[in-house]
Amino acid sequence: MSEWQDQSEIFNGTSDTALKDSRSADGNDRRGTTAFVFGEELADIADRDPRVAVLTADLARSNRAVDFQQRHPDRFLNVGIAEKNMITAAAGMASCGYVPFAATFASFAALLGCEQIRTDCAYPRMPVRVVGHHSGMSMGFYGTSHHSLEDLGIMRTIADLTVVCATDENHLRAVLRASMDHPGAMYLRLGRGRDPEVYPTVPEITFGRSIRLREGSDLTILATGSTVRPALDAAALLAEDGYSTRVVDMFTVSPLDKDEVVSSAAATGAVLTVEEHNITNGLGTAVAETLFEAGVSGARFKRLGVPDEHVLLGPPAALYAHYQLDATGIATQAKELMR
Repeated sequence: MSEWQDQSEIFNGTSDTALKDSRSADGNDRRGTTAFVFGEELADIADRDPRVAVLTADLARSNRAVDFQQRHPDRFLNVGIAEKNMITAAAGMASCGYVPFAATFASFAALLGCEQIRTDCAYPRMPVRVVGHHSGMSMGFYGTSHHSLEDLGIMRTIADLTVVCATDENHLRAVLRASMDHPGAMYLRLGRGRDPEVYPTVPEITFGRSIRLREGSDLTILATGSTVRPALDAAALLAEDGYSTRVVDMFTVSPLDKDEVVSSAAATGAVLTVEEHNITNGLGTAVAETLFEAGVSGARFKRLGVPDEHVLLGPPAALYAHYQLDATGIATQAKELMR
């Protein structure tokens, strides 16, 4: 039992071993972070909209769907560890007039449920919101089976599926509200629920349109989800060295805001994409395709993400630093691009 407890402490990032990251209480950077508002916000929406329903695959506490369950138990369903069935059930509910939110770990939602998302949700254009939380490598020590570094690449190839990455607490609130009347199916990618603040208030959003957070003339950083905050911090570091950096939140990966991609490349002459995802077929690939097809010439370009490999195991904050997805790493990659 003591050996199991020791291992649990390592998994939770609470042990005193060298694997613990100095900035982490549980493997994640806790500075300025907030808890999941997924269930709370949906419960608020459900107070005035009878279409909202929430399904989860035995993870109501991990994604805070329990907050919805407590206030609207008649519209909550725990299907157990049956992710594929959950997505199909959500599609059935959508066909009856509901706007269901089906939530589980991103690795299970996108990889296990790919066929159901495509055939049951996107193809018949059902208003199902598949919520993949704990995305990227935010599960740390739980390893490749729980890491989700391929989901954007898979989801953006599915026709009639909107793919969105929530940035922080207030942005998630905006996404959930806007999704209620958005046509067709949606894949909503969330982090671990303790995301540093980017938006001090709930922003106005339009799916398919990015948000320019910082102006700049030397370089554009196009980031999504968990990488937006460190991209802004990297821009501040770059400013200390005299670089003027534009930062754009590309929260909709599909459909991509192609106008912003092209105009930013033309205005700054250099584009760095940053994502907590395999560099293959994610945001960076989508941007590269856009630049090439638009005939943009002369702009320097680089994709920053996880190399095409199964990542190491460790606390998420340490993994972000290792793969240069923290502010220091992003700034370093930006300087190399502009040499």
